[in-house]
Amino acid sequence: MPRGKYDRTAIKARRLAQKQTELGFPAVQINRRVETDAEVDARISERFEVLEDIANSVITGASRSLIVSGPAGLGKSFTVEKVMREWDPEEKNHVFIRGYARATGLYKLLYQYRNPGQVIIFDDADSVFLDDVALNLLKAVADTTERRRVSWLSEAALIDEESASVIPRSFDFNGSIVFITNIDFDAAIDRGSRLAPHLQAMLSRSHYVDLTMKTKQDYIVRIRQVVKQGLLSDLNWHEAGEVMSFIESNSETLRELSLRMVIKVARIRKANGQKWERIARVTCLRGQ
Repeated sequence: MPRGKYDRTAIKARRLAQKQTELGFPAVQINRRVETDAEVDARISERFEVLEDIANSVITGASRSLIVSGPAGLGKSFTVEKVMREWDPEEKNHVFIRGYARATGLYKLLYQYRNPGQVIIFDDADSVFLDDVALNLLKAVADTTERRRVSWLSEAALIDEESASVIPRSFDFNGSIVFITNIDFDAAIDRGSRLAPHLQAMLSRSHYVDLTMKTKQDYIVRIRQVVKQGLLSDLNWHEAGEVMSFIESNSETLRELSLRMVIKVARIRKANGQKWERIARVTCLRGQ
C-alpha cells in the first residue's frame, strides 16, 4: 500500500457493526438476489390475494383497520372496490372517501358509519395523515381495545346533515376503516419523518399490506397480470400485443408506468388505426 494511505475498509466495517448493534439489529449485511419475472409474479399475486382475503375480514369486523400501501395506478383500489361492491352493491354500508378530509368532517363521517358491519374506505385521502387532530381520531377508532370511544369536545356542536340532529360529543365506534395510500409507511418511519410517530401508531393498530411494488420490473409484471385478467379485452390479441410491446419497450420514457397509461395507449390504438403509435409517442412519452 502506498505510504501515507490507509485501508479504511476494516474501520468502516467496525463502525457499521457498532451502529447496527446500537439500533438492535444484527451486524450482518444482506446481499439481495435479483428475482426472476416468475418470482416477482408469484410474490405480487400472493400480496393481492392476501389483500382480497383481509378486505373480506374487514367486512365481517374481524379486522377493524386495514392499511394498503402501494404505488398509484396499479390496482390496489380496484381490488378493494371489487370486494366492497360484491358485498354491498347498493353502497348502504360502505363509503369511499377520496380527496380532502378535515377533522370535523371526519368526526361526522365516523358517527354516520359507527355501527357494526359498516366500512369507511379512505382512498388516496392522505390529508387525514397530515392533520394531528384527524390522526388522533383515527387512532382512537382503530384501537385494539374492546371499546373504541371517540370524542369531540369543542364548544360548537356538530350537526349530522343526514338526520339533522346534533352529533354526541362522544360515541362508540364499532365499524371498520380501510386506508388505501401511496405512502410507504415503513420507509417514512425509517426516514424519521415528522409523521413517523403517528404512522407507527397507526401500524400498531392496523393490518398492513405492502404490495411490494418498488421497481420497474415489479410494475411491468403487475401490468402483465392485469392484462391477462382482461384489461385489454376491447382489443384483439394482435392489438393488445402491440400495446404491451409499446409499454415495455418505452418503459424508460413513459410519462407514467401504470395501468392508467396502458388504458390510454389502448384507446389510442383502437381509435387511430395506423397512426396510433405516432400519436402515442407524442402524447405518452417524455421528450418526444
